[in-house]
Amino acid sequence: MRVVSRSLTIKQMATVSGLAVIVISIFIVIQLFHFVQQRRMDYATQMENIAHTVRKPLSEAVLKADIPQAERILASLKPAGILSRADVVLPNAFQALRSDFASEKAVPRLVARLFELPVQITVPLYSVDPPNPKPLAYLVLQADSWRVYQFILSALATMVTTYLLLALILSVAIGWCLNRLMVHPLRKIARELQALPTHAVAGHQLPMPPLHRDDELGMLVRSYNRNQQVLARLHADYGRQATHYPLSELPNRTLFLALLEQYLAGSSALAPFSVLVIRIDTLHDGGMMNDVQRDALLLTLVGRLRGTLDASTVLAQLNDTDFAVLARRAGTPFRAMQLARALQHLLSQPLPLEGIRLRPRASIGIAQRDGQSLSAEALLRRAISAMMSARHHNAQPILFFDPQLTERAQNRLNIEHSILTALEQEQFVLFLQPQTDMRDGALVGAEALLRMRLADGSYGLPDEFITNAEETSMMGELGRWVLEESCRLLAGWQARGITLPLSVNLSALQLRDTGMVGHLRELLQRHRIRPGQLILELTETAQVGEPQQALALLQEICDAGVAIALDDFGMGYANLHCLSQFKSLPISKLKMDRSFVAALPEDDSMVRIVAAIGHITGLSVIAEGVESAEQRDWLLARGITLAQGYFYAQPLSWQAFNLRYFPTRSDEEPA
Repeated sequence: MRVVSRSLTIKQMATVSGLAVIVISIFIVIQLFHFVQQRRMDYATQMENIAHTVRKPLSEAVLKADIPQAERILASLKPAGILSRADVVLPNAFQALRSDFASEKAVPRLVARLFELPVQITVPLYSVDPPNPKPLAYLVLQADSWRVYQFILSALATMVTTYLLLALILSVAIGWCLNRLMVHPLRKIARELQALPTHAVAGHQLPMPPLHRDDELGMLVRSYNRNQQVLARLHADYGRQATHYPLSELPNRTLFLALLEQYLAGSSALAPFSVLVIRIDTLHDGGMMNDVQRDALLLTLVGRLRGTLDASTVLAQLNDTDFAVLARRAGTPFRAMQLARALQHLLSQPLPLEGIRLRPRASIGIAQRDGQSLSAEALLRRAISAMMSARHHNAQPILFFDPQLTERAQNRLNIEHSILTALEQEQFVLFLQPQTDMRDGALVGAEALLRMRLADGSYGLPDEFITNAEETSMMGELGRWVLEESCRLLAGWQARGITLPLSVNLSALQLRDTGMVGHLRELLQRHRIRPGQLILELTETAQVGEPQQALALLQEICDAGVAIALDDFGMGYANLHCLSQFKSLPISKLKMDRSFVAALPEDDSMVRIVAAIGHITGLSVIAEGVESAEQRDWLLARGITLAQGYFYAQPLSWQAFNLRYFPTRSDEEPA
């Protein structure tokens, strides 16, 4: 404890002293500049007074061209002491006379530059008889810079000594106050907890430190005492905790681990039991709910859980969305699966909630003691790992722990970390693939494609990158970055008078995000994107979730001035049935799946079908993956005029794209 207490005291003293030194240093610099400026003004005033004493006789000597008399007058200024030289300069800048009173010592160049040394004044000399409004010459007086430099050193030494002594006194005083106010109470609490015997841990209460009832230390002691009270009640009435404690007193993660550790220590090594972790995704994704509705939903779901569990089962709340269950009677996989299915069925029942009707989604992971000597923390981690795997496996919302599942979960974490790192280090870029009118080769648009800087310096995307990003829920972050970067590039084009539309792929996960439309509107307003310049391509092969919600979001996107295209048309979920759902939206284009183009010219049936749909609906069709002149000719023969593919150009970087298609414009990337 001595080392800990001393280190905390040293840290607080170092912090206070460092802050005091920084503040005082700034104050010294400001005050030093003020003092020097005041000294400059004093010197200038003195030199003006000196100049006025010799102004009249010097003017007469200059008028009569009496050089010896003028030199004697200048020499009479030497006793003033503050001057280093005096000059008489004619109006044409010719130096008529010069008097050096002493060899001036060199002042450091940096000091002279900072404090604008030397100090000089210029006084005009006029003719008195006959009067002349124009000056005959100018008297230039220069102060001794070495005197100013000595004053600077003296003032700096005095202020540094005085203020550093003041900083030391303040640091000791403030440190002593903080030590008495914070470190001593914390040290007392730490010593009491360290000396606490094991049998007295449950229910132990800390005394409230004096003068700390209303601050953070008082909050710490009250929270500790409250948790200890809950733990004591759990020990006293262990069997009835699942039905007798309100939501606010459900065991948290720490208490659950303590109860699980106690059960592991008190039960036979062969006694079977299960640990279940339940994640209720509706509590996390409930963006349409307010706080009151969310609290009501949470209370209802917890009530359902308690109604299903018996008196021997422990229910705990790990965080806002996750719950843990210690099921002592679910010793076999069959019984554990039975309990999990009962909980899953009960939680997924429709729930009317203040005007909205919800169907909660839950994922459950199960871990069992398999004869290994596992800690409570290890068992809970296994259950959480299984739950995370179940959450990403829509077909199986209930999964037992499996080492392979843990490995896949770790891989997902690694992928998530790599994506976050790449975003932070700006390793993602957008490549542009042109969209061409095949009739005349004119450029009609471009599609933004995500690329990542690889280890060898090239740009591409690793295998399964998009799939892994969607599985790790990182697609939202990537989608936001792609939208921001696309709007930035469009703004750069618009600033140079380029009106080429830019297409961006829209993930189904983004379509489920209710905050996406607000973010998109903010981007359009910030970059002043013209309506129709940004086109979002909805990928058909991904499920969009609730169709009505997706349609509502797409309508909001269209209202914001963004066009929508159906990508990979004819495949996946955006077939004829999906087209009928979207017919009410102002869709601008259909993008024919590249597999149909690849089949040309041997099989053109799908091309003709898509062309007919485009003709009937009045939508333009873009053919993807055009790689040969023969494919181009077949498409033109079927009335399809727009295409993109390697036959025209591969995806190009921003600079290469501008250099190829806008050679007379700047190809610099917009700021």
